[in-house]
Amino acid sequence: MFKYIVVGAGLSGAVVAERLASQLNEKVLVVDRKPHIAGTCYDSRDENGILVHRYGGHLFRTENEVVWSYLSQFTDWHYYQHRVLAWVDGKMVPLPFNFNSMDMVFPAELASKLKEKLLNAYGFNTKVHVTKLIQSDDEDLRFLGEYVYEKVFIHYTLKQWGRRPEEMEPEATINVPVLVGKDDRYYTARFQGVPRQGYTQMVQQMLSQKNIKLMLNTDFLELAEVKADGIYIMGKKYDGTIIYTGSLDELFGYRFGRLPFRSLDFRFETHDVEYYQGAATVHYPNSYDFTRIIEFKHIHPVDVKRTIICFEYPKEYTTENDERYYPVLTKESKATWLKYADLAREYHVIPLGRVGEFKYYNMSEAVESALRAFNDIAK
Repeated sequence: MFKYIVVGAGLSGAVVAERLASQLNEKVLVVDRKPHIAGTCYDSRDENGILVHRYGGHLFRTENEVVWSYLSQFTDWHYYQHRVLAWVDGKMVPLPFNFNSMDMVFPAELASKLKEKLLNAYGFNTKVHVTKLIQSDDEDLRFLGEYVYEKVFIHYTLKQWGRRPEEMEPEATINVPVLVGKDDRYYTARFQGVPRQGYTQMVQQMLSQKNIKLMLNTDFLELAEVKADGIYIMGKKYDGTIIYTGSLDELFGYRFGRLPFRSLDFRFETHDVEYYQGAATVHYPNSYDFTRIIEFKHIHPVDVKRTIICFEYPKEYTTENDERYYPVLTKESKATWLKYADLAREYHVIPLGRVGEFKYYNMSEAVESALRAFNDIAK
């Protein structure tokens, strides 16, 4: 038996497994039901040499130098600045909504007036959430907030989550700011990029430790049984620690009910053009059933005359064949997760990652959480 079992070979699981193996010299078993490592960060090259993110686009950014330095041990970076367009009123406008966006969708006189009022009220290069604008005493700024809310935020949110924003906790919904300036970058974090050879290769480097045993195509729940006095693995009571990146409700047989998640369907297309669209990501807030189209050559440039795009269709997570992508954070669902978290502590199970911790993490936050989990174990 291994002292530590990590369930899930995605980014969170790989971080804690690597730390346990390299820093504590512990033998670690990593189990994943998928046929590959890297979880939903998994990427691979197609026959044209295009690096494709197989579970939707993953763009890394962080303000945390510790996280950036840690991951830099396992990859070189392609320093990529992400830009997003949105199909609004028949035009492709930059997001976050900014001065360039205003010039594209409003008459020149109105755009000029709005920009002047934003500069006077908030200052250059600041970000103002649409809800703050909607609550403004100034009727023009209220108009701007309501326009962005209607054209960029509300319908995208309804498609993405299948719920209105007020039905969910604030941290779940997308923060939609208006940028007081012309910076078209979607993220402004200090460190931004993608692993030069892809996330899969980065995670492979993390898991390439002599102390790590990797089992793919293996459902942990077929090996383990939760009994009153502990967790049994292949019939033997396990006395070590389990780091679990799956959903706690599934581990404990849905004892307190199911935790709600949103899932995604992807449709990939290859086109015989150099580029299909003007940015890596184009949002469609108000049209079509999909939320966005991603074009991977913008993220990982390669000199070929073909391109691959991916349509993302949000849906409710309903079966074990679906992938859990986004925890649906409501007061009720968070209360249910806390019951499972209490149970996990009793069984020496450490929940980890977006699914395990039932938090809407980005990749940087997931790595931070995994490093904290390791530090807690190492104390």
